[in-house]
Amino acid sequence: MSILWGNSFAAFMVVTIFLGGGAAWMSGRGIALSWRPVTQMILYMALLTAAVRFLHFALYEGELLSLQYYLINFAILLTICWLGFRFTRTNQMVRQYHWLYEKVSPLSWKERNT
Repeated sequence: MSILWGNSFAAFMVVTIFLGGGAAWMSGRGIALSWRPVTQMILYMALLTAAVRFLHFALYEGELLSLQYYLINFAILLTICWLGFRFTRTNQMVRQYHWLYEKVSPLSWKERNT
């Protein structure tokens, strides 16, 4: 048992990072593509975290109702979701408003000097 994962590091990587993280990235991307507010990520990630905790319980005999592991998984999935949102939103802003904005990094843009 560890502070970050319940039963094994491999189970944590497979379920939380790969499966849950992939779903979180795509959720952030979907929120950005539909121009929805960032606050919707909280509700979506709360539901996704519950599903990830259930997979830990069902597949690897982890704890289902552990607040500690739920909050850790929630923070990780919310971070991945936010990264997917920012990456997609940056590409949207630079592509659709190319005369106004230029890309600074994969997660940010700035106004063009005219």
